[in-house]
Amino acid sequence: MGYSEAKYKKIKQSIKTNILKGLITTNEKISSESQLMKEFKVSRHTVRLAIGELVNEGWLYREQGAGTFCADRRESNLSSINENNKNIAIVTTFISEYIFPTIIRGAESYLSEHGYNVSIFNTNNQYNQEEKILTQILSSNYAGVIIEPTHSASANPNLKYYLNMEKEKIPYVMINAMYEELEPVSFSLDDVKGGFLQTKHLIDLGHRDIVCIYKTDDAQGQNRLKGYIKAHRECNLRLNPKNIITYQTENEHSKPIDDLKELLKVKADCPTAVVCYNDQLVLRLLDFVREEGIKVPEHLSFVGYDDSLLAELSEVKLTSVIHPKSELGRDAARAIIRLIQKNNQIDPGEDLSKLYEPQLKIRHSTAPIDKDLAI
Repeated sequence: MGYSEAKYKKIKQSIKTNILKGLITTNEKISSESQLMKEFKVSRHTVRLAIGELVNEGWLYREQGAGTFCADRRESNLSSINENNKNIAIVTTFISEYIFPTIIRGAESYLSEHGYNVSIFNTNNQYNQEEKILTQILSSNYAGVIIEPTHSASANPNLKYYLNMEKEKIPYVMINAMYEELEPVSFSLDDVKGGFLQTKHLIDLGHRDIVCIYKTDDAQGQNRLKGYIKAHRECNLRLNPKNIITYQTENEHSKPIDDLKELLKVKADCPTAVVCYNDQLVLRLLDFVREEGIKVPEHLSFVGYDDSLLAELSEVKLTSVIHPKSELGRDAARAIIRLIQKNNQIDPGEDLSKLYEPQLKIRHSTAPIDKDLAI
């Protein structure tokens, strides 16, 4: 790619991004050629090349003697989009592992039954990747979006893209968590109650030194931590702050093991049980405790979350909170079709969202405390 070509593509992408973020609105005049030349330090020819392509692609339009303006890209074909657009985007934080394929299959099967085509994306729980995907969705021809939020516990820098989807009448629903600011239609498990069930089960078995290990850059983990604390309070049990281990996506493969290792070194107040963010984490910890000669559940009980395939396939069958997975996917698909049919408008009093009631599947990774076998 030549220097001038790279420059004109940069101008073009900058204008498109500002439109998609809602910083340039329909029929608003964009910067003049002279202003763009100064901003990007390029020739008038390079600016005109970028603008010309955006006009041809329907992003901008020119008015003789007045300037260049942001076009309403959906106005001309809105009716045909509503009637003929059968494309749905499904966006998850991850795709090929854990419970995500089951959620996607649940949604995809329902959408296929109703004649919709599905495109699948994943953000790897990264804001920049989410931004790229949202840009692609807004630039393409999608009738609706099913999306799992990225870093749902934090303020999201990509909210403008969601607001622009609303402006462009592209409905979206959120799964597993949501951005509270947007108050979207959402489908998720009651994670506060899930964390409560994890912990209360162990308390009922006589455990008092219970470690929790939760990922807290997602709302799910924060809510499960709430449930863990709530269970201690309702049972009038002293909660040792040292037993709360938190981590984030970036250090999920190291911090939980390192922190648990440090706790197990101290024989006084040594934990007898662990509640975990999900079944994946339990499996990593089981590898660690096996190497340390710690037996599960004789020495240390574990409770997972999501009741994934891993819960049954692990050498110690996992006690785990049941996640609705396939049902959640189908319900989200049903809701997005409903929103498309209603042109993103739902009837007053109609609530499409669903908060699923968690249940605990008890298997072999938990047992009553046996002080004679304490670590």
